[in-house]
Amino acid sequence: MPRARRRSVFTVLFRAGTVLALLLVLSPAVWLLAGVISKAAPHWQWSVLWTNLQGENGGLLGPIVGTLVLMAGVLVIAGSVGVLAGIHLAELSRPTRRGGAGGTWLRMAADVLSGVPSIVLGYVGYVALVVGLHWDFSLLPALLVLSVMVVPYIAKATETALRQVPTSYREGAEALGMSMGHSMRRVVLKSAAPGIVTGLLIALAIAGGETAPLLFTAEFSSTVWTGSLVRAHGFGYLTYLVYQYWSYPSQHANDLSYDAGLILVAMVLLLLVGARVIVARTQRHTEYRGR
Repeated sequence: MPRARRRSVFTVLFRAGTVLALLLVLSPAVWLLAGVISKAAPHWQWSVLWTNLQGENGGLLGPIVGTLVLMAGVLVIAGSVGVLAGIHLAELSRPTRRGGAGGTWLRMAADVLSGVPSIVLGYVGYVALVVGLHWDFSLLPALLVLSVMVVPYIAKATETALRQVPTSYREGAEALGMSMGHSMRRVVLKSAAPGIVTGLLIALAIAGGETAPLLFTAEFSSTVWTGSLVRAHGFGYLTYLVYQYWSYPSQHANDLSYDAGLILVAMVLLLLVGARVIVARTQRHTEYRGR
């Protein structure tokens, strides 16, 4: 077979393999989305969004508010710590800088932390925060445990995104007389925004879909959050309903479980759309805006 023909066959096979891999990635997502919609759509009622949960009846107002508050809190706490940690690892802990060798230990610590099972973090949060500090089952212990769990993902995504920004951007900013902090805000972070936003999105999706650490730190309450950070005697969130109510003998409890799953999927889709909008706005003046 001529060399040109072999290259053509190889190119066709390679493209077919990439399409097959894409289908393998998309198939579980489509199957999951179709399954959730098919379970929740037949009995869906919009009133579930604004009515309170009463045992195995009522709506999901309390768990919806609780999930949104948890995700917002994780975005503030873990987002701030994770992005700053990623900036430190990418910009201040390089081997060429003084003291840069310490970044190796920080990365190792982040890798170890990301490998700790979430239920172990939940138990540690229960012992240290719920019992040790007498905070009871409430919002703040849950926020701290979830934030500790997702900080390594945000830090790693931020570091990777910053390292992909060309060095010429930094050199050009320095040649124009910009300080390091100013060039970081105006040039480097803006160019790395897509990767950072992706890391934050992954962290929010993980935090919104966790159940095990919340069972140890937040327990569960059907009431709407009253604004209390500690000693709230329970806190509502949607994943508890998905985890518990699907196996109840009551059909209405099963329906609430499916509704909670659908609402969680809708939240993730809204996060995806919001992230793409933010990235498009931050990158609208770049040469890659049309890609």
